[in-house]
Amino acid sequence: MSDEESDQQLSDDQKLEIAKWFLTNSPAGEIQYISKDIRSVLMDDDLYNKAASEAFPIYNKNHLISIEMPNRSGDVVVTTFAELSDTEYLDPRTAQVAVVDHVKQVCIDVRPATDDELCSPYIEEFRCDLDAEILKYVGEAYKKGVCSVYCINGKDAEGPGLDFELAVVINASRCSPQNFCNGSWRSIWNIEFKDELQVVELRGKLQVGAHYFEEGNVQLDASHECKDSTIFQSPEDCALSITNIIRHHETEYLSSLEGSYLNLPDTTFKDLRRKLPVTRTLFPWHNTMQISLTRDITKELGIK
Repeated sequence: MSDEESDQQLSDDQKLEIAKWFLTNSPAGEIQYISKDIRSVLMDDDLYNKAASEAFPIYNKNHLISIEMPNRSGDVVVTTFAELSDTEYLDPRTAQVAVVDHVKQVCIDVRPATDDELCSPYIEEFRCDLDAEILKYVGEAYKKGVCSVYCINGKDAEGPGLDFELAVVINASRCSPQNFCNGSWRSIWNIEFKDELQVVELRGKLQVGAHYFEEGNVQLDASHECKDSTIFQSPEDCALSITNIIRHHETEYLSSLEGSYLNLPDTTFKDLRRKLPVTRTLFPWHNTMQISLTRDITKELGIK
């Protein structure tokens, strides 16, 4: 190896950062496939294991992946809202804590949640009613969708008079690598209950990702943010109102995406083409004989 080639070799730290970038930016449902390629390229198990241990937790939380808990007791959503430690995630619906292996993407143990990890009875009533309505909505709107509702602020409030905040996470993935396509829908809704103002404020972030890779590589990565509000009511009425707002915004965004892609050939693709050639003159299809190239070819071939 020459001195010049030696100088161009990547350091282990550079290899680590590149490997982590590819892993964390993997399309939905593809990180396990990409990790195998990364391992074979690195040819260093220690370096790969370090990259995987740092990248997989980031990927899992960003993609809101769901992992089945033992005994079919339910699914835990891997999200920062549920994170109790590096490997422990709360499932408030079943009041359990799942111990997760991030790299294998499996649940390796489960334990009951402690009182300190759960909401107060007052907050739980709001959370539980909202969870029931969101679960019903996701079941109708998304095939194989998963969702969960967490209290992320004010979970110890014992009664009216204090503000608190819930978070709704929704994930729906459809992976079909045998057909060269994968896709996911992710939405996160922060819901602030302001007791003094008697108002509930919603902030939503919707993300859509798709990857089609048959004889090519086409990716969609779209996101949308929105805000709304409703009045502070009883837990049951709040749950209905909030779910209707979420349904409205998500349906509206999906419709706008569908509309934009239906018009894609007449808008975006058309704008990619040069409207006029370099000569700034339209091609004279009605009289091609005026083009010198046409005359030369005609003369050469003896066409009359």
